[in-house]
Amino acid sequence: MDISTLIETLARTHHLSLEGYETLVAAYSPENAALSAARADAVRREIYGTDVYIRGLIEISSICKNDCLYCGLRRSNAHCERYRLTQEEICACADEGYTLGFRTFVLQGGEDPFFTDGILCAIVRELKRRHPDCAVTLSMGERSRESYALLREAGADRYLLRHETADAEHYAKLHPPEMSFARRIQCLRDLRDLGYQTGCGFMVGSPYQTSRTLAQDLALIETFHPDMCGIGPFLPQKDTPFGTCPAGSAALTCYLLSIIRLIHPPVLLPATTALGTADPTGREKGIQSGANVVMPNLSPVQVRKKYALYDGKLSTGAESAQCLSRLRQRMQSIGYQVVTDRGDIRL
Repeated sequence: MDISTLIETLARTHHLSLEGYETLVAAYSPENAALSAARADAVRREIYGTDVYIRGLIEISSICKNDCLYCGLRRSNAHCERYRLTQEEICACADEGYTLGFRTFVLQGGEDPFFTDGILCAIVRELKRRHPDCAVTLSMGERSRESYALLREAGADRYLLRHETADAEHYAKLHPPEMSFARRIQCLRDLRDLGYQTGCGFMVGSPYQTSRTLAQDLALIETFHPDMCGIGPFLPQKDTPFGTCPAGSAALTCYLLSIIRLIHPPVLLPATTALGTADPTGREKGIQSGANVVMPNLSPVQVRKKYALYDGKLSTGAESAQCLSRLRQRMQSIGYQVVTDRGDIRL
């Protein structure tokens, strides 16, 4: 089966075999990427038109108990500048974001033991009290099912937990021994069971990754049907074990965005900061490839560079929530419009 036929089959049935996905990944070329992007853009327009949803990203802590080999926040990184926002600082970021037009706030951080259920639930409740028309998304890593249940009861609407790779052996090469792929998947299932809009995602071009492992990621998207899926190119951080590894490809990331849109047409699909860091026009290319979400940074300016997941991470210009007008212009220049909306999935 040629690649154009595979793409059309996927667009029609939203299913391929694992071998089909592997063939599609391995066949990346600018021509095949353009073909899949055109198909994905058409599918996205049928559901979301030209709307691009904005999320206000608040990076609440650079402290993490984990030691993931790719992450600049890993506990073994003595060069990482650590910080932790207070409840009032977090709420102040959201207040500013609300004035700017944001109706979804994403609280993201390392797995910081300070943020107990009581503390995090209090923050969620206060955000919902101040802005009841807004969605609160959490991205705070692996927690117990009981913890997720309490946060849901407090008012959290969505949870992002990137699975990073759907291959258990590959997962073990990227994470310390105390972490497991099985545990990560169980967390995602717990979140879905508890009624969260649930997001997963993976790195593109991470060390040891192959076309086969990426095919497994795509197969997971097909079976799990996440409400959101965040993917971005692997970008090295100099103070980690993978600090000298080559970066992942922005072009391949955009190709995979298109494929994901065809697998699960309603999915909320961000053009991520990592994509914009890897390519100056990566955000626009992501949207043109089928993405429909952007997440500008609402964190206090003085801490943005401290949240150093990888080297060169963007946090100013169109990546900054305060420059929303610039982002609007950039989206308009390619035929899309930023909208003030909670941006729920349209099933």
